[in-house]
Amino acid sequence: MEFIHQVVPYVTGNEARAVSEYILSGGWLTEFEKTRDFERAIAEFLGVRHAVVVPSGTVGLYLALLAAGVGPGDSVIVPNYTMIASPNSVRWTGAKVRLCDVESGTLCADLEKASTDRRTKALMYVSINGRCGDMDVVARFCRANGIFLIEDACQAFGSRWRAKALGTFGDAGVLSFTPHKIITTGQGGAVVTDNEELYREIVKLKDFGRTAPATDWHDRVGFNFKFTDLQSVIGIEQMKLMDFRIKRKKQIYARYEELLAGIPGIKMLPTDLGQTPPWFVDIILPSRRVRDGLAAHLKERKIGTRPFYPPISHQEIYAGYPEGAFPVSESIAHRGLWLPSSIGLKDEEIEYITDAVRAFLS
Repeated sequence: MEFIHQVVPYVTGNEARAVSEYILSGGWLTEFEKTRDFERAIAEFLGVRHAVVVPSGTVGLYLALLAAGVGPGDSVIVPNYTMIASPNSVRWTGAKVRLCDVESGTLCADLEKASTDRRTKALMYVSINGRCGDMDVVARFCRANGIFLIEDACQAFGSRWRAKALGTFGDAGVLSFTPHKIITTGQGGAVVTDNEELYREIVKLKDFGRTAPATDWHDRVGFNFKFTDLQSVIGIEQMKLMDFRIKRKKQIYARYEELLAGIPGIKMLPTDLGQTPPWFVDIILPSRRVRDGLAAHLKERKIGTRPFYPPISHQEIYAGYPEGAFPVSESIAHRGLWLPSSIGLKDEEIEYITDAVRAFLS
């Protein structure tokens, strides 16, 4: 048995052929026509007016916040359980991160635990592992408090809530295309929006703040956050198999659910596979000791795993909160483990993994 990594990118020969054809055609490599084609494919798939591709999901969050006018003196609500990019993008703007705990059933922001003040400018709602809470409630919370809704949908490309794509409920949504996402361009991300004003501001900010394309006049400080046509060629090919990718993610999760059922000490979160292709297969164990022991047991059997993110409040750069300030995220973060979740994972590999899990926990 070869080592089964926790996740590897799913790439076919189609990407290699498309890249070769593009290079031989005299393509410019940098952001140009293929980038616009990739953006249109993303926007069409999600049913939004605009998609702007950028170097990473983190950059996308930063640009979305800037375009919404977030800056020094403001605060943004961020869940205490998320990848570090979420709060970091807020800090980049000079605004304050305002942490809130998460729901135990979704691991998404618990808005009953969220608080605002006159400085609060936005809620960054993270659809962790492709799941979400009631998005109507989320949207009403933002409207009632007069704040922007920025969706961190970096783990939720392909997920929906009541048939509407996650990332399209807010003022702007952000996707990620890193190697472990449902599609990948190596690195990269996208901001999607129906808001024309936000769209134009993001396009301007990512291109040095130019007053118009192909000019060297600037009316603000912008950035060189352009994408590349080379990445876009790969992204276009990956998008062509999006239906398969979504279907296979759901099949993998369902197979794990079936084979892990009844094993003592394992909890899997309720997941509507009709609408959610989970990014990773996540399990929650009784304690950190059991989680770490299981991870070591699986590694000995050539099975890769990854622990959940630590709570943001436990990160050194965001320290200062008392222990127990965020009980749900603090508890779950130390007990969660991601099992192998690659799109190319074979059914017999899932059986081997779950047999090893059962052997340890039984």
